[in-house]
Amino acid sequence: MLRIASLTVERGGREVVRDLTIEIPNGQVTALLGPNGAGKSTLVLAVGGVLKPKAGSVLLDEAEITGRRPERIRQAGVAIVPEGRRLLPDLTVEDNLRVASYALSREAAQAGRTKVLELFPQLEQRLAALARTLSGGEQQMVVLAQALIAQPRYMLIDELSLGLAPVVVSRLIPVIRTIAEGGTGVLLIEQFATVALGLANQAHVMEGGRIRFSGPASELRAHPELLQSAYLLRGSPDQPAAVPPPPAVTAELFWPNGAWYPPPAPYPPAPW
Repeated sequence: MLRIASLTVERGGREVVRDLTIEIPNGQVTALLGPNGAGKSTLVLAVGGVLKPKAGSVLLDEAEITGRRPERIRQAGVAIVPEGRRLLPDLTVEDNLRVASYALSREAAQAGRTKVLELFPQLEQRLAALARTLSGGEQQMVVLAQALIAQPRYMLIDELSLGLAPVVVSRLIPVIRTIAEGGTGVLLIEQFATVALGLANQAHVMEGGRIRFSGPASELRAHPELLQSAYLLRGSPDQPAAVPPPPAVTAELFWPNGAWYPPPAPYPPAPW
């Protein structure tokens, strides 16, 4: 498995991730939930080698990969999908995929390209389009495809649903499930809890750089008040704030219309 052990990461002279430990088994989706500013994106960048941790380890099957260069971490089998759909906007979809496979052999690159176009057949009609002309959902497909083209063993996805309509997210969810069922370990980082809890086996809630809850995703689905209380933690790193929480906090904190999402299977067929 991929194990993040006692990791501490600083940004701007402040500890944003504090002594954090989680495990990501292969072949499963693990959810990491938490409000804005909890440190989730910083964690992703540290695991991917973009930020250097102050302390702690990232272990891939007990092999230390902490602090390696991003391309070395990717070659070891760990891919990250950072928040914000970071594409090369003036290159075509085809060229964006080619850039993501630059370190692979010709055979591996072709096999990866074939695989991602099977997962995202809509992209096959958009290979010649400039990335900046794509819809938000199509751009998210491309960044996922870029991470998957090397057929990684583990994948960290930061804010899958950010800025996307629920109908678009519902088309991506079965793909994430397929990726995990194929043996890849997925850490799905989400602000909207119901998206992740519909997929995950295990769930962690992060607030103030620390893990506030770890357990089966089914426990949070059955007892959403546990999740709500973790989201409301404020103040010192170890104590909830003394200020009362704001009134009328509902499931809208986790999904805009207040409904559990995604809907129960079966999912509607994708338009492609």
